[in-house]
Amino acid sequence: MRGHAMRAAVTLGAAAALAAAPLTAASATTPSPEPDRHRASGPVLADCQGRGEVRPGAYLLACGDGNSRLDALHWSRWGSDAAVGRGVNVVNDCVPYCAAGTFRSYPVTVRLAAPVTGGNGPGERHFTRISVTYTDGRPDGAPRVVSYPLPG
Repeated sequence: MRGHAMRAAVTLGAAAALAAAPLTAASATTPSPEPDRHRASGPVLADCQGRGEVRPGAYLLACGDGNSRLDALHWSRWGSDAAVGRGVNVVNDCVPYCAAGTFRSYPVTVRLAAPVTGGNGPGERHFTRISVTYTDGRPDGAPRVVSYPLPG
């Protein structure tokens, strides 16, 4: 009797697991809604490969060597003529040289400006200027505000 009860419990457990499996599989394959950062709703910010993105969470400033990037970006404004956000600029101090340097983070405000039409897609507008304002500390020798032309 004991073996029969055990087999029945195992069979019932397996049946319950199989009955629940379609629900689990369906919920696991349903993608969670995420913002479409590649859909153009106004000007885009072109990355090092020229791909445009709206409201990116990170952005590589130093395309050649990767020694400066923007991280943890949160955008308070993304309009047809400008964008403003906050985040951190992670910069390699290159001491004693870049390959052995230390990456340090500095809080910044980021401004994008001067959108133009052209680039990757017909009619796609992209920002052509970025300004980074250090709000609490900055890399040695860096001015408080640094502006760069953008690829695209």
